[in-house]
Amino acid sequence: MGAPASEQEVSFPCGKETLAGLLSMPKGAKAMVVLAHGSGSTHRSARNAEVARMLYDAGFASLRADLLTPEEAELNERTGQYQFDVPTLAERVLAASTFVGTLEEAQPLPLAYFGASTGAAAVLTAAVRRRDVYAVVSRGGRPDLAMNSLPEVRAATLFIVGGADVPIIPLTEEAFACLTSEKELAVVPDATHLFEEPGALEMVGRLTVEWLTRYLPRSHG
Repeated sequence: MGAPASEQEVSFPCGKETLAGLLSMPKGAKAMVVLAHGSGSTHRSARNAEVARMLYDAGFASLRADLLTPEEAELNERTGQYQFDVPTLAERVLAASTFVGTLEEAQPLPLAYFGASTGAAAVLTAAVRRRDVYAVVSRGGRPDLAMNSLPEVRAATLFIVGGADVPIIPLTEEAFACLTSEKELAVVPDATHLFEEPGALEMVGRLTVEWLTRYLPRSHG
C-alpha cells in the first residue's frame, strides 16, 4: 500500500497559473499516465497514490496532477466554484500532458489518462483535443459531465464504477452509451463511490493496468 517507490515533486505551467504534481518514473517505463483527481482532492490523495503505486509496479510512469492551485482549491472548498468547471479542469489536464511531453525521459512514451470523480470528465474532454492519448480510465467518475465530448473520444475507454454507488451507476451507463471508441464498463462488486471497501481499490488498479496494457501501442508492448 502507499505511494510509488520513487516519485518527485514537480510544478508545471497552465496559462498564468502554476500547478503541482507528483511524477513517478520506473526504469524502462511502458507509458505515461496523467492522473486527474476530482476538484475536491489534491495530488496527495491516498487513493490516487495507491493507483500510482500499482501503475509503477506494472512499469507505467505517472503524473498525479493538481488541477487547481492552492488558492483555487480553497475557494472551491468554500463556494464550489470549480467543482463542475469541466472546461477549466480539462485545460489543466492538457497542460499536464504538455509538461510531461517536455521531459526527456518521457518523450518517447505513449500517453494515457486516468480520471477520478470530476477528473474523469476532465480527462475525457482533454482526450478529444489530444488525439495521441491511447487509453482513458474513469474511476468512480462523472463522465456524464463530458457528455458532449464523449462521441468524439477516440481512445480506448474503461469506466470503473462501484456496484454500491447507486446514484452514479445510471449516469455512467448513460455516458457509456455515448462512446463510439473501444470501450468497457467494469463494476466492482459492493464498492461505494470512493472504493474504500477492502480489496476495492486493488481491483481498480488491476483493471486499470490490464486495460492500459491491452491497448498499449505495439511498439511499446
